[in-house]
Amino acid sequence: MNRSLKCVVACLPLVLLVGCSDDTPSMEDPSPFRRGGPPVFETSSETFVRHQDPPPERNAYFGDLHVHTTYSFDAFAFGTTATPYDAYRYAKGEAIMHPGGFEVQLREPLDFYAVTDHALFLGVVKEAADTSSEFSKNALAEPIHDLNAEPGGGVFDLLKRVTTFSTFIPDMVTAIRAGEIDPESVLEISRSAWRDSIDAADLHNDPGHFTTFAAYEYTSSSDDNGNLHRNVIFRDTDELPDVPFSRFHSQNPEGLWDWMDALREKGVESLAIPHNSNGSNGQMFKLVDWAGDPMDSAYGEQRIRNEPLVEMTQVKGTSETHPSLSPNDEWADFELMPFRVATMLPSDPPGSYVRDALLRGLKLESQGITNPYDFGFVAASDTHTGAISDDESNFFSKVGLLDATADRRGSVPMPWWQSTLSNLAGLDLVEEVEGRSYLKAATRTYGASGLAAVWAEENTREALYDAFRRKETYATSGTRIRLRFFGGHGFAADVLDSEDAVDQAYEAGVPMGGDLAARADTAPQFLLWALADAKGAPLQRLQIIKGWVEGGETREQVYDVACSDGSAPDPSTHRCSDNGASVNLEDCSTSPGTGSAQLNALWEDPDFDAAEPAFYYARVLENPVCRWSTWDALREGVEPRADLPTTLQERAWSSPISLVPVAAAAPAAEAAAD
Repeated sequence: MNRSLKCVVACLPLVLLVGCSDDTPSMEDPSPFRRGGPPVFETSSETFVRHQDPPPERNAYFGDLHVHTTYSFDAFAFGTTATPYDAYRYAKGEAIMHPGGFEVQLREPLDFYAVTDHALFLGVVKEAADTSSEFSKNALAEPIHDLNAEPGGGVFDLLKRVTTFSTFIPDMVTAIRAGEIDPESVLEISRSAWRDSIDAADLHNDPGHFTTFAAYEYTSSSDDNGNLHRNVIFRDTDELPDVPFSRFHSQNPEGLWDWMDALREKGVESLAIPHNSNGSNGQMFKLVDWAGDPMDSAYGEQRIRNEPLVEMTQVKGTSETHPSLSPNDEWADFELMPFRVATMLPSDPPGSYVRDALLRGLKLESQGITNPYDFGFVAASDTHTGAISDDESNFFSKVGLLDATADRRGSVPMPWWQSTLSNLAGLDLVEEVEGRSYLKAATRTYGASGLAAVWAEENTREALYDAFRRKETYATSGTRIRLRFFGGHGFAADVLDSEDAVDQAYEAGVPMGGDLAARADTAPQFLLWALADAKGAPLQRLQIIKGWVEGGETREQVYDVACSDGSAPDPSTHRCSDNGASVNLEDCSTSPGTGSAQLNALWEDPDFDAAEPAFYYARVLENPVCRWSTWDALREGVEPRADLPTTLQERAWSSPISLVPVAAAAPAAEAAAD
């Protein structure tokens, strides 16, 4: 048998693997394949996943991160006995009792809720009223004794509550500073209330179904009564501060951030959410720090690290913008409360509104200073009854007994005898409008608002909090619109018609709250969808609000990008035509056949400049509906108050997408490459 044939027969297995030649070793010849020899391949421990799940889909979850209960000094003083446990039951859909003696219940349950009672005197007023407590034996507590033991709400009861409340808190502060009351006794009451609030949150937390957070309110103000309040939200409850940081620790919010940073170093993660900037008299978004020095990057980094979100709207008004700040925005006058919080003093708009703050932050950024106002948006209620009141047709306001009825909210005339009594007593509580007497109070400017919306993988503390941090959040005025907003480059022209449009948007762009690097050769694109609340009004228009710095000055522009009648916005005005939606004030019915269930758009900035820092956020408006004050008047059988809006347009605002200009984007890209 010749050598080639021997190869085929004897070496058949090897032939199948490596072929055969005259040099192929015979079976009698020791083979390097059988003896081992040097390795052909290096050993690798790399693996591959055979069944890899796609990234989890992010869903919209709705909740409230600003809720007060009986542990808040003002809530208890005005009749609230609802506990944190009651508040969470309410958020899950159960009915609870309002201080006014009637039941309240949500139209549909919420996904998450946070009780945020004031750290200032947390639980102390409730304890002072409890005559079985040791603290109630202090002489200062006597006027508070058994305050809510019996139902209240009469005129004289309300006057007593207001008078007592206005003196009790400052007298208590004076007594503590004078050594007449041991501060440790006050702190011990607050520790107990704080722990009970945390226990309530843990009891009702139901991962995957309903989420709660340990939280509280830091309640401070400037010396001129400018509101500086923040809600502090903790990521989890594994380890928490012994006592919440309050105004008694520092009036300066920078002290709060120092405290949060110190806790963070111990592994205790939290964020703070400023609210009611509209009532801050320009103090919330200043261009100097607490000491009055110009802001620097260290200030900006600390602030945005601790305050990545801002509360856009709530019962005490909307803080988006103001007509004096945005004269070319026809919707800038939405639910404005023009007063400093808890006063009837006017609040100065510059430095008090969110869009103005975004513009101020851009200008600082253009000067090389870290932007302290690069925040995302949420909304809340600030209810002081444990129960959010976000329904225009069933609004019960926020301050318990003080605004439990329509006349106390200032939406319908006062009973004649109350106005007469007020005038005889010399009380400045009455204002005349077209010959009718109304309660003179800020409550007439309140709104049935609002909700925080979050895009997260699941309804858990971890997933929601991570969404807060990346600012994939949006604010609504109480409606449950579902709003998505993405920025990017090179979106497919037919992306809106694709079944995987959201996947494409995440892959090719950044979601709301993200940073988008500008490109010198192409304008950014924005992809946005809005789905109407099934229990609300149809959608009227979808908008993008842009702010930018040009020649060292800030600019803003509102663009309509989708119209409910299917027409394109007028390119010269960037506005949709009127869709004809109307409201019948006789019964609050709305015109049928107008508005859309869904609006979407793929929009490219027509005025793009790659060198300009800019922000963009989406705003979507529903068709008009009756305002809560009109509903009050309708139920009372009187004409709506002449100096109040009769209708409003519910809306939602996405967190902004920040456009990083080319000059700033290049070093960041190089650093990422390195």
